[in-house]
Amino acid sequence: MVAIGIDLGTSCSCVAVWRDNDVHVIPNEEGSLVTPSYVAFTQRERLIGEPAKNQASVNAVNTIFGVKRIIGYGFYEPGLQEDLKYFPYTVLNDNGKPKIRVNYKGEIRLFAPEEISAMIIFRMKQTAEKFLGCKVDKAVITVPAYFSDYRRQATKFAGQIAGLEVIRIINEPTAAALAYGLNKDMSGEKNVLVYDLGGGTFDVSILNIGQDTVFQVKAATGNIRLGGEDFDNRIVTHLIDDVRKRHGKEVKSPRALRRLKTAAERAKRLLTSANVAVVQVESLCEGIDYHAKITRAKFERLCSDLFKDTLRYVERALVDAETTKSDINDVILVGGSTRIPKIRQIIGQFFDGVNITSSVNPDEAIACGAAIQAAIISGDTSERLKNLLLIDVLPLSLGVETGHGLMFTVLRRNTPVPCSQVREITTLEDNQDAVNIEVYEGERTLTKDNNLLGSFSLYHIPPAPRGVAKIDVTFAVDVNGILTVSTEDKTTGNFKSVTISNANRLTQQEVRKMIADAEKFREEDEENRVRLEVRNQLETYIYSAKRIMNENTEVITAEEYCDVTDECARQLTWLELNPDSMREEYERRMSELLNRWGLILRRVEQAGQRHKRRKKDFGFSDPGDP
Repeated sequence: MVAIGIDLGTSCSCVAVWRDNDVHVIPNEEGSLVTPSYVAFTQRERLIGEPAKNQASVNAVNTIFGVKRIIGYGFYEPGLQEDLKYFPYTVLNDNGKPKIRVNYKGEIRLFAPEEISAMIIFRMKQTAEKFLGCKVDKAVITVPAYFSDYRRQATKFAGQIAGLEVIRIINEPTAAALAYGLNKDMSGEKNVLVYDLGGGTFDVSILNIGQDTVFQVKAATGNIRLGGEDFDNRIVTHLIDDVRKRHGKEVKSPRALRRLKTAAERAKRLLTSANVAVVQVESLCEGIDYHAKITRAKFERLCSDLFKDTLRYVERALVDAETTKSDINDVILVGGSTRIPKIRQIIGQFFDGVNITSSVNPDEAIACGAAIQAAIISGDTSERLKNLLLIDVLPLSLGVETGHGLMFTVLRRNTPVPCSQVREITTLEDNQDAVNIEVYEGERTLTKDNNLLGSFSLYHIPPAPRGVAKIDVTFAVDVNGILTVSTEDKTTGNFKSVTISNANRLTQQEVRKMIADAEKFREEDEENRVRLEVRNQLETYIYSAKRIMNENTEVITAEEYCDVTDECARQLTWLELNPDSMREEYERRMSELLNRWGLILRRVEQAGQRHKRRKKDFGFSDPGDP
């Protein structure tokens, strides 16, 4: 069994493995090292990756992307509601949880974000298994450093639904630092800052890499709603305004929005190396053929506040790590959005004189780091890995609510994980026989300004005056950053322990159902694979018959030639008009053609071979030869 590393990205995902004393990024079926994080549903099949993205403009409402910005969120969270304005697909409220609505095979289906993520993870698993030629059952999956407890848990659930044992959840910038440190000469201690700007999230981490190759995270911060998608959306908003001003039309349809989004992403990529990008969308809406130009300067103005906002998090990370710019030895740029020239410019100006390194591929570094960590956890004894040690930190403070809605912090952010801490609380009323423990994460003084992770109660406390009862609350965070809280009444020894969950987290019953649904999809995918293989066999046979007849016109009659080639044309036209037919129909047609053509084609081929031998042996010439 092999453990792999998966970078589950907002825009693209990547998978890597440690093999033969080195890390290898695994190419997908198209030969690319990154796979678009897209899932599409059609009347016939489910598509994942490049095929899903390629048909997005004609199937916008059933093509899902950017699901990483939904996973683990409550439906009414403001950040999610803002993102929904730019999604052409529909997200519904299901008891406070977001569910994605699609039309699949003529039936309306609702999918949790974890299920869509699981489909992408499963494709990464398939890609690795095909490359390695063996079963893959374990993985390390990366998440943004600033992902909350239940978003980490939701990502872990997605891995389980995909049929993987998720042996570790690690932070993306930490994984990138591992990939960076693997090939570096660590003859001296280094402080590195990882600036990770991806498709949908932004992270900054500061790590100390010691001579003994201990990677210790000193601080981590970021914004899980800042990335390439936001830059695309700024361009889209500008283009919509431009259409309104120049043509007096509103761009509202999901298909038109999707086409603008695709054009915006293409323009952004072009502006990485060019000063001007041309946007062309034919028949955008109401017959308008839309053409526009965007300069690099215009793009930078549209996104200037977002670019500058990243520096605010850099400054915060430096303060949290109790270090200064001059103490940073290297700045590592990770994530596709760090290719934007303005980003590199502002980072270079901020860290004047510090080495800005691109020694790790921005798109592949995180998956490589995850693969390295997977190999370490799996017990790989490679010389290059044996001394590597990773120490990560909590992204957010964790605590409980006390009187008057105050946040009583038990574990402070940037505490190294795994970690555990005990704090003592008491009752707030006389003769109180139960205590309700509400667990929060965040940095604000009042719990109402922080994020509620969940709550539970400890019962059967002996009646006593207020403040007399002594109750220990223990917070324990594992290596995946997932929290377990326990309470114990010191008087009675009454004890309760829970892994924190909340209304937005999946129940085990929901997870089991999603795993079962995923198995059904895999069966459907396998059936579709077989169906396409049968179709390809039929198409190949038709073209083979056409080739045999064309190559042997000298030994057949005109009537035979016309009968077979005309039928070939009819069958190919039928295939073109019926791409979604059932496997049984393809098999039936194949059987019919074999019965009708089998003897004819063998006879023609044999006659043709004899004719060629005679020409070679006796110098026969065609009638038209000189």
